[in-house]
Amino acid sequence: MNLKNTTMLSLMLYAANLLAQDTTVVNVSIQQEPKISYLDSIKKTFVHHEIAACVEERWMSELSNQDLYNEMISDIQTFNPDEKVDYELSTELLKERLKILDSKSAFHIEYNPGLENIIKHYLKNRKRSYERLMALSQYYFPIFEDALAKYNVPLEIKYLAVVESALNPRAVSKAGATGLWQFMYATGKQYNLDITTFTDERSDLLKATEAACQYMVNMYAIFGDWDLVLASYNAGPGNVSKAIRRSGGKQNYWNIRPFLPKETQGYVPAFLATMYVFEFHKEHGIKPNKPVINHFATDTIRVKDKITFKQLSDLLDISVEQLQFLNPSYKRDFIPYMADKPHYLRLPLDKIALVTSNEDKIYAYAAYDFNKREKPFTTNEAYAATSEMVTSKTRFHKVKRGETLGGISQKYGVSLSQLKKWNNLKSNTVPMGKSLKIITQEAVVVSYTPKPEPTKNTIVSKDTVKSNVSKKNIPDFHLVEKGESLFAISQKYNISKEDLKEWNQLSDETIQVGAKLVLTATKEETSFGIQNYVIQKGDNLLSIAQKHAVSVDELMQWNNLTDESLKAGEILKIHVAEKSEVALQETKPQKAEKQSAYKKENVYIVQKGDSLYSISQKIKGVTVSDLKKWNGISGGNIKPGMKLKISG
Repeated sequence: MNLKNTTMLSLMLYAANLLAQDTTVVNVSIQQEPKISYLDSIKKTFVHHEIAACVEERWMSELSNQDLYNEMISDIQTFNPDEKVDYELSTELLKERLKILDSKSAFHIEYNPGLENIIKHYLKNRKRSYERLMALSQYYFPIFEDALAKYNVPLEIKYLAVVESALNPRAVSKAGATGLWQFMYATGKQYNLDITTFTDERSDLLKATEAACQYMVNMYAIFGDWDLVLASYNAGPGNVSKAIRRSGGKQNYWNIRPFLPKETQGYVPAFLATMYVFEFHKEHGIKPNKPVINHFATDTIRVKDKITFKQLSDLLDISVEQLQFLNPSYKRDFIPYMADKPHYLRLPLDKIALVTSNEDKIYAYAAYDFNKREKPFTTNEAYAATSEMVTSKTRFHKVKRGETLGGISQKYGVSLSQLKKWNNLKSNTVPMGKSLKIITQEAVVVSYTPKPEPTKNTIVSKDTVKSNVSKKNIPDFHLVEKGESLFAISQKYNISKEDLKEWNQLSDETIQVGAKLVLTATKEETSFGIQNYVIQKGDNLLSIAQKHAVSVDELMQWNNLTDESLKAGEILKIHVAEKSEVALQETKPQKAEKQSAYKKENVYIVQKGDSLYSISQKIKGVTVSDLKKWNGISGGNIKPGMKLKISG
């Protein structure tokens, strides 16, 4: 009996165990994998090649730094070669080294006190700059030397790009000269450099270098002296010819130097000083920084369809800054496609392998991303539609120990240049604890309910047309993006262009990329104008708020301020309601005779405390719109003492 019970108990336990295992299997089998985005699904299928990445993140921050270019230009324009510089380098030793340079150069390198002073200035004040420039040169100089040798131009001309642009392919001077070799627009066109909306070949490494070599050859055919060729590159051949005539026919650079433009007087010495520092850097303890990237570690591929740097960055896990460095001729971070003109993309070798192995998938994703853009809306559809509306969101990031601008930009998916622009940063260094403003774009789904088209017998008054978009779905502001027009924005939110122009005080339909347009005002509500106030020395938020009859909290909200600190010269946006835009300043009382005389001429003199609304109430049959129209007022700002026409 006991045996029977024991057997039954064992069978029951075994069955329970089997049942538990079945249950576990069932539970596992019904679990669903989380959904992934289209971008991730594309990247999941990529064929990868195990090749090390070529460029580190910290170097991308370094490459977008404009300090080197600004320092170099400032030295040429402001440094006085006749001013003695105190630096430990004997004149005799310098003369010996200059003779060595002269013996292996096509230039006339002779000692003079001005050249000594500028060499000592660079060694004393620009050592760190040259350490960075020498790192950059390891990428650019092999390309320069190849082109210079092809045209039989002295190889030392490679140092000219250091003086011209500090090896920054996107450098732009105040006069508009652009690129590594600083070509002006007309000169670039003369040497067949293509300059369009999307591309500027003055910033193209290979094409601009080719054009610079051709220019050098042409100038040497005129002057027969490489020193004068350098002078003509900066001042133009006409100014060099004038200097030769004014000097009495002398043709040595140092003899005609006093007759050249001031900038050119420091230009050739800066070139020779740069050559000296590069050639004798070891003797002066200058250690080049780690090479950025070798040119042979990159390659180009022909683009088969339009694509943006952002799309490539998302697909290839490469920063936008790195793409900008390798492809500086694309001005808008966009590579166009034209059947009759090929466009090329330069990438590190491992990324080239990734693109060539997955081209179809990459262009498929780019097409998918472009198709997400807003399409023309058909108003006769009888069903509701939804659309993605992109709105901007401002947040703040407090810099922690060890963080870099490049790392922060990648964390939030914005470019380094944008981050610097939003926070008025001149360099890539940022102190720990600083609060950085970051503006991101977020998609919000908006529902539209199209109205049926009116029948032929129905007359619709222009004044009775209402917005089809629910007011709660319209954001307060719209941040203008590339390619957008006032008409497109009005269609997107179903708001008339006239209202947008009135609410934002626009005199025409011109809008700037990045401008913030007011969207929430309606004709039935109080409309708002946006005033720009330039902060003056001694201003604070309280004084500005009192001056414009608004609160400190409103000023902070409108300008996304986290504290009350202000900087002179910055701009504050102030939203002023039309009905509250009163005349706040004191004015001398007008004589009664004069006031009555003005009224006879249908002119009203604005008094302290007046607004357009209050004036329209005082004068029978006159509206605010009439006053604006007759007096050419786009917003609602008036000042005491202004003379307003009160009839058409």
